Amino acid sequence: MSIHSSTDTSFRDLTPEFMLDALESVGLYGDGRMLQLNSYENRVLQAHLEDGRIAVAKFYRPGRWSDAQIMEEHAFAQELLAAEVPVAAPWTLGEAAATLIHYQGQRFGVTPRQGGRAPELEDPAVLTWIGRYLGRIHAVGRQRPFEHRLAWASAEPGRQALDWLLAHESVPLEIRPAWEDALRRCLDAIQQAFDALPDLQLGRLHGDCHPGNILWTPDRGPHFVDLDDAVTGPAVQDLWMLLSGDALSMRQQLACVLEGYESMAEFDRRELALIEPLRTLRMIHHSAWLARRWGDPAFPLAFPWFGTANYWNDQVVKLREQLEAMRPEPIAPQAPDEDDYVFWDQDRT
Repeated sequence: MSIHSSTDTSFRDLTPEFMLDALESVGLYGDGRMLQLNSYENRVLQAHLEDGRIAVAKFYRPGRWSDAQIMEEHAFAQELLAAEVPVAAPWTLGEAAATLIHYQGQRFGVTPRQGGRAPELEDPAVLTWIGRYLGRIHAVGRQRPFEHRLAWASAEPGRQALDWLLAHESVPLEIRPAWEDALRRCLDAIQQAFDALPDLQLGRLHGDCHPGNILWTPDRGPHFVDLDDAVTGPAVQDLWMLLSGDALSMRQQLACVLEGYESMAEFDRRELALIEPLRTLRMIHHSAWLARRWGDPAFPLAFPWFGTANYWNDQVVKLREQLEAMRPEPIAPQAPDEDDYVFWDQDRT
């Protein structure tokens, strides 16, 4: 595999001491307690401040997002917070009252720490509660468009991933024909799925709404973190990653999510036909993401299986499976029977 790195050395070697100095530059003084949090894409530090607050400072990977794109992420988060949607929104800092700070060649923002645990997605009440808040997120998201963020509303993200992987010779030569054929056929199917919905409503989305980006507290329910991948797209992009298991389980989970969602915002049921195309786009994008980051030492350590012949052969199989998955009728919600789930608290609202 051809090695390519867009990782700035100063970012790769960024230290907690540098991060604390950056925080002090905007008047945030730590009390000595700090914790470097796991993040592949950015560098993230949790710091206890002298005033009693706990800050999470995110230092953005150079070259990934422009200042304008980051500012749109921050503005969206602040709009959601103003609408009483529980998200981790950035603080305004420094004399300029800015949310994005430049410090010695690095860029960072700071949010309050949000506690919580993983949501119990096997509980229908939890899924419905999450669905309500996703409906509220999208209601705010439809009020105005992103101007600079990426759009997941066609096969274009997949085409860009394909072009990059081919240009950098990331796929072994002996596997490339089968992989490229499967991927191009998937891209055609993805585009056909979007073309079938010419009047599709798009809006600002969380963009990466998997369970790891939802923190749950029993008394307050869900709150959402990490809008780093906020995009323009169809609402279902923020719903499908909450579904798992066999077809019946996913139909039941979807019914619970939509019960909450549609109490807060309209949902075009035709978008359900985009679940498998969007899943396929994410798979393709993920391969390109790993290849782009391979020059960062953290990635070979975390993903030692990536780039091998076995990996790319497995991708060929999975792409062919996704091509078949995009052909049947789309998933439809099915209300669960009480015996299908364990209900922890029937009185939750």
